[in-house]
Amino acid sequence: MTNTESTKRPTHRLYAVRKTGDDKSFWTKIGVAWPNQDGKGFNIKLNLLPLDGGEIVMREPREEEETP
Repeated sequence: MTNTESTKRPTHRLYAVRKTGDDKSFWTKIGVAWPNQDGKGFNIKLNLLPLDGGEIVMREPREEEETP
């Protein structure tokens, strides 16, 4: 773990998004991300990796959600 990872809190959450047959999506939280120190990229920590061909979406948490 780098010094940046240990001192900065995540600013984004990562989700695996899988579409269902009835035009709905199933979102599973799979990790977190935060900007690199130089602001040109993100550090990403995945807890799970989707294997079903779904997409990964990175979003800022909603105000009512607590960032891990």
